[in-house]
Amino acid sequence: MTVSLILLVLIIKLMFFPLLSLLTSSPLPLVVIESCSLYHETDFDNWWESNSAWYESHEITKSDFSSYPYKNGLNKGDIIFVWGRADYKLGDIIIFQTPGSTAKHPIIHRIVSENPVGTKGDHNAGQLTESSIGNTNNIDETNIPRENIIGKAALRIPLLGWIKLLFFEPFREPNERGLCK
Repeated sequence: MTVSLILLVLIIKLMFFPLLSLLTSSPLPLVVIESCSLYHETDFDNWWESNSAWYESHEITKSDFSSYPYKNGLNKGDIIFVWGRADYKLGDIIIFQTPGSTAKHPIIHRIVSENPVGTKGDHNAGQLTESSIGNTNNIDETNIPRENIIGKAALRIPLLGWIKLLFFEPFREPNERGLCK
């Protein structure tokens, strides 16, 4: 049993993920959503009513947003299949590294501006900048170089990522643990 488990892990790590990375052109072909930044606590119409001010001030209408992929957001624990060979457009959910950031993991947020590429988490009040209160990782999502984009969300597997998160949740800050509220 132990030998089988070790072989399974080795096959996944040494064969499955490299092959998947090659096929998707992404160094991270599968990503687990670890935060609530893309969470929608209600249905789309009620979510829009509560959050529309920021988007409308950035010339994104309800009609625009309703045509975006994953218009109802993503949940903590969702697994995202990442496609690296893509044209990125307004509304896409992308995975990226931010230059100068000390964040341990890539960020996954929605594109809200194209030139320059800027993103925002649907659940966040605004965009993260180096001067944002509580932004201890110096994340600036207002000007993301295209070479820092790892890929975009192509497929969602709901909540299956909790299998991984259960092992790491006890080590997170208390306000970051558990389901999104």
